[in-house]
Amino acid sequence: IIFAAKKIIMMKNTIYITICVLSLVACACHRPMHVAKASGEILMIDSTLDAIQDSNYIALITPIKKDLEAQLGAPIGYAPKDLKVHQPECTMLNWASDALLTKARELSPEQVDMAVVNIGGMRCNWGAGNITFEHVFELMPFDNELVVLTMQGKDILALCDIFARAGGQGVAGLRMVAKDGVVKSAKIDGKQIMPDAYYTVATSDYLSQGTDGMVPLKNSVAVWKSEKKIRDLYIEYIKQVKTVESTIDGRMIIN
Repeated sequence: IIFAAKKIIMMKNTIYITICVLSLVACACHRPMHVAKASGEILMIDSTLDAIQDSNYIALITPIKKDLEAQLGAPIGYAPKDLKVHQPECTMLNWASDALLTKARELSPEQVDMAVVNIGGMRCNWGAGNITFEHVFELMPFDNELVVLTMQGKDILALCDIFARAGGQGVAGLRMVAKDGVVKSAKIDGKQIMPDAYYTVATSDYLSQGTDGMVPLKNSVAVWKSEKKIRDLYIEYIKQVKTVESTIDGRMIIN
């Protein structure tokens, strides 16, 4: 009994000491800290740093850089005229939406009625002459992928209202006329859009989330995902057609 009592007392002491140590550690961990001293130095990132380049690293990447530049600069098509970005309708938006619609119709298991691209996604103009891989990467540096949305006509009409107020976007398969921010006519395949009918819209996975003000695209009832980057599809399209050209044809008339 005495031995058991001593053992219990020892266990209690051990527990007590452990609690005390843990308490001290906890207090130490939560002790307020403050900055005792701070200093800084301004380092200019300019040509003065050229002298400290790693020559071994430069020698290693130079062949890779030259090979990449050669690939990016390789012609894949030819533009007889400039393609420029502006609203309400322009040659670049028309070309980009037409190319997207063509590739979507090749890939989608269903018929695709129209295509939508946003002017904000077109990051450069193309001058007349050879069109290279680099031109396509400059136009669309994003990894957005092609999707095809199934939508009711009422949501496409709501989208047209947004286009009218925004001053225009890129479309193919759709023709619309608007005045003072109000849509006067909106047609797909030459027929007025019916609010209760269903249509298929090729666009990017980015815009399908209702971004860039295109909120009605979120209301799709079905989505087909191509899992193909739109940039790559543009490259494929240019290789197919060879000649990169587009005209203003009155598909987006906004007054």
